[in-house]
Amino acid sequence: MTLLDLTPRAATGDRLARLPVLIIGAGPIGLAAAANLAERGIDFTILEAGGRIASSIRLWGHTRLFSPWRHLIDPASRRLLDADGWTAPVDEGRAPTGQELVDEYLEPLAALPEIGSRIRFGTRVLAVTREGMDRTRTAGRASTPFLVRLHTRDGQVEEITGRAVIDASGTYATPNPLASSGLDPIGAADIAGRVLHALPDVLGVDRASFAGRHTVVVGAGHSAANTLISLTELANDEPETRVTWLIRNPSAARVSSSADDELADRARLGSRVDRLVHAGRVNVVDSFEVSRVAASGDGVRLLGRRRGDEAFLDADVVVNATGFRPDLSMLREVRLELDEIVEAPKRLAPLIDPNLHSCGTVAPHGFAELRHPETGFFLVGMKSYGRAPTFLLATGYEQVRSITAWLDGDMPAATRVQLTLPATGVCSTDLGDAGSCCS
Repeated sequence: MTLLDLTPRAATGDRLARLPVLIIGAGPIGLAAAANLAERGIDFTILEAGGRIASSIRLWGHTRLFSPWRHLIDPASRRLLDADGWTAPVDEGRAPTGQELVDEYLEPLAALPEIGSRIRFGTRVLAVTREGMDRTRTAGRASTPFLVRLHTRDGQVEEITGRAVIDASGTYATPNPLASSGLDPIGAADIAGRVLHALPDVLGVDRASFAGRHTVVVGAGHSAANTLISLTELANDEPETRVTWLIRNPSAARVSSSADDELADRARLGSRVDRLVHAGRVNVVDSFEVSRVAASGDGVRLLGRRRGDEAFLDADVVVNATGFRPDLSMLREVRLELDEIVEAPKRLAPLIDPNLHSCGTVAPHGFAELRHPETGFFLVGMKSYGRAPTFLLATGYEQVRSITAWLDGDMPAATRVQLTLPATGVCSTDLGDAGSCCS
């Protein structure tokens, strides 16, 4: 396959236009951004902290996604793959596991020469700023290259420049704390290793951590539901295995099933958890607000309040499925405009408020809703949603399509955003008609 022409379209005398777009993260959204840029002949570099693409997805690769294949493949990426002779998944109505997503789609995409040759693995972004400018300097800021400081795989610190930065680094590596206050619970350092990350491989590599033990799963979302189901399956073979579900609210509304949910796997997930709870396979402790933790023998004691009274709960192991939040520490010198509640871009936040929206009722959005006072910097993918848990990959693909069109100066394409999401049909909007999205 002939490589695409990645010569910058701007005048060669313009230094900023000659620099690559810097993409942080080689997950599905970062790779989709790369595919869109490659189609438009815009140079880019992907900065990936892990040693392979999609390093976070591989950690929960045993878990099945909600969306079927037809919602998981970025259109620009599909065009590049098809031109290279890629064989698409046979049943695009089936929801794959995370590992299948990597093996059958993301690995072939990253192997394309116009993308794979521009990925730097083992490269962790330490900070993003402007060359020679901290966040307080304004004069000439928009025309000054971005400066990204990196920790490279050989242990060195390096700085590179770019014309724009697309941060697709995700949130899986930064879970919310166990404490209901949003802070790490008092005593957290004393139980390191006894609290596990969301979506452990209960029936696979992590089996020994759970077999014959009492596990408390903390959290009210779908990550918690997946783990609860796996633990009850483990209990079929290991009868001493006990499962407790601890939630902060009186009920776990996010997991409750709905007959109107077009994501069949998500609906079935909620129904299965409901049945397990009603059958007594999962013990539910609701209205429990964790504030402290302590070692209890070889296990963990969770302490806090329940319905106004002091309470505690003992476990052999705890799974923290309380959701995720963006890591903003590397963006200290970037001028961000974030919503004060969900930490998403200010214009996007009302469209994704989890109190009002599910995954399928989020309006289409692009560069206009994702822009910040820092011209040329964008948060995309799960990180753009801040603390909101309603992200779908299809939404992220439309984000980066619009952004890359804007970077190419193609304003008609950048401003016309259209998206097909399950449960809502086709939603479309235009900057001049922001209210045309159907719900």
